[in-house]
Amino acid sequence: MKKIYWAALAPIIMNAGNASAVQVDAVEVNGLQRVEKETVLSYVNIIPDSDISSEDLNDAFKKLYATGLFSDVKFNMDENILNIDVKENPVVNKRFFDGNDKVDDKMLESEVQLGPRSVYSVAKVQEDTKRILDVYKRVGRYAAAVEPKVIERDQNRVDLIYEIEEGPLAKIKKINFIGNKHYSDSDLQGEILSKETRWWRIFSSSENYDPEKTNYDKELLRRFYTKHGYADFRVVSAVAELSPDNESFIITMVLDEGPRYKINKINITSSMADVDTDSLYGELEIDEGDWYNDDKIEKSVYAITEELGKKGFAFVEVEPVLNRHTADNTMDVTFRIREGARIFINQINITGNNRTYDEVIRREFRLNEGDAFNAAKIRASRRNIENLNYFSKVDIQTTPTGDPNKADIDVDVEEKSTGYFNVGVGYSTVNGALIRTGVTENNFLGRGQQLGFDIGVSQREQDYNINFTEPYFLGLPMSAGIDLFRTETDYQDEASYDEVMTGGRLRWGWKYTDNLSQSLRYTLKQDEIKNVSKNSSIYIQREEGKYIDSAFGQTLAYDKRDSSIDPKEGYYLSFGNDVAGAGGDEKYLRFDAKSYFYYTFMEDFTLKTFLTGGIVTGYGDEDVRLSQRYFLGGSTMRGFDTAGIGARDKYTKDALGGNWMVYGGSELMFPIGLDEVGIKGRTFVDVGALGKPDNVSYDIVEYSSSPRVSVGFGFTWLSPMGKIDLDFGFPVVKEDYDETEVFRLNFGARL
Repeated sequence: MKKIYWAALAPIIMNAGNASAVQVDAVEVNGLQRVEKETVLSYVNIIPDSDISSEDLNDAFKKLYATGLFSDVKFNMDENILNIDVKENPVVNKRFFDGNDKVDDKMLESEVQLGPRSVYSVAKVQEDTKRILDVYKRVGRYAAAVEPKVIERDQNRVDLIYEIEEGPLAKIKKINFIGNKHYSDSDLQGEILSKETRWWRIFSSSENYDPEKTNYDKELLRRFYTKHGYADFRVVSAVAELSPDNESFIITMVLDEGPRYKINKINITSSMADVDTDSLYGELEIDEGDWYNDDKIEKSVYAITEELGKKGFAFVEVEPVLNRHTADNTMDVTFRIREGARIFINQINITGNNRTYDEVIRREFRLNEGDAFNAAKIRASRRNIENLNYFSKVDIQTTPTGDPNKADIDVDVEEKSTGYFNVGVGYSTVNGALIRTGVTENNFLGRGQQLGFDIGVSQREQDYNINFTEPYFLGLPMSAGIDLFRTETDYQDEASYDEVMTGGRLRWGWKYTDNLSQSLRYTLKQDEIKNVSKNSSIYIQREEGKYIDSAFGQTLAYDKRDSSIDPKEGYYLSFGNDVAGAGGDEKYLRFDAKSYFYYTFMEDFTLKTFLTGGIVTGYGDEDVRLSQRYFLGGSTMRGFDTAGIGARDKYTKDALGGNWMVYGGSELMFPIGLDEVGIKGRTFVDVGALGKPDNVSYDIVEYSSSPRVSVGFGFTWLSPMGKIDLDFGFPVVKEDYDETEVFRLNFGARL
């Protein structure tokens, strides 16, 4: 009996009677254990009693190998019978991950292909090994190593074990910016997500290298520059170099800032009949003479589109055309209006949100299913979703449907961690040694809600806070929240008493525009004045005890600052008032106003001017109690001690506060060569005055409402624990009984 093996099949076919084929009467398959014969025949596609060529056999051979079912395949001819000898790949009995402490099994299981009851193959193991390494790269462990091991079992089964050596996190050792002339390295690092490795970031993932985060950093830099007038800005390159030990990265970003443009002229034109362009100028967010601002240009496009939609123009496209004048770095902006394609939104499909509810994403869209398609609203929707800060990636694509007048909107997101744990220790001249810790979740249970818990303990004060915020209360674009708090403060040095406040607050807030917002609040708390010294002022002794404060309040704010954290341009205005007396023991009216203005010149010098004031008055024969009065000094009116200004008992020297307050001044912030660590210098002038409290006698109280003035210098550090101010203040106008201090170290941010 003559046998012909695969290696000899081709020449035999060519030398057969038929020069291009050989007769196959039957096909036999040998070596099968689990796979059915019909399955093999369906792949080889060789029909008995037919002629086959060398190309047919070659295709059949490749197809069988490609199935991944077999580790070995041989063809041989016995007379006119084609024998296919196979050796099946084993089946995975059990799969294990060993050594993975930082990445849990569930994450790895979602990535690998081979699992129990799947067919083992070397190629699949190699692919899964690469997938596991990719997972570790995404979490910043570039030195990870994976070694797959196989333990053979009976019945052609194997146990598969991935032995993992996770290695250390690949930290960002250094971030270099090249080409940034107008903003320092520290300014730019404050705008991006990636951070350099520092000892204090032990609870932060920002120092872990992530290529997707770096790509998003490029977009954040573009937004920052184009919002401040640099319309031609671009990131030329962003290169991450891995150290030889695979444990750290150096990121180098080459920037081309380009010139800074001011808006020269603004025009609105339309190719559509019946569009009154003159009425649309009031919708613009930007004015002639302003610095170019890409964000405001986009908002203007959206506002014009919205207004035209209200007037019945459903299918419009608004395109901003920029005409640059390089001679004087000015720009003309023309908003061109034309008719858009008549396409409607069929469906909005959202994928990638394993944790976040669809509703949280859908409510940020500026159009709904069935609406007319509008590119400006799509862009606005994307920015709204990105601003949630729940996702590391937001991709929105338009997909055609079978109907030429309809299109689907496909939204693909990639979720990121939205929980934060912070801890800080330090020392303040106000509160002494202190420690603060807190936990915040900005996307609680995937519903877009914020839940926070914060504790601060110092030598002088202990405070405990729990807060919860629902950003879309009752499905409306209005936030609602609740705060629970308890604060215990030692005022023995200033006024010989301790104060304990315990209570809660309900909040509602909404925006009229992107800059104008209003909030309402109801506060119910108990104020307790205790541990009053027998030698304290009689005006403090008579207030010892517990009082219930039930107050309604509101604040109207207009914020045009370029940043709420480190503002350099713009202004902030607010007006608030509170009314107490709906139950409780307190009856008072309070009015407060604030104004802050920021101006940056010579690129790095920022001038802040500010003026704040307030007045509180009792009604219904009630005086304003100690806990509701204003106090000046310390962090307000630098150069004076805490509560160092205002009415004071002549004999006990206890501070009694006042019923009105005015505080203002100016401050110049400037670089001192420590931008890399976020430290800047400043000089300041503070001016303030404090009013007299209710029903005190000038026989035993020293008081003057004349202004006090102080000057000084200091340093500001935008540290990971928050803003830290180091001030040296010197009073130049004061009263003899005022209490002063030269040095103050203060934790916490001021406007």
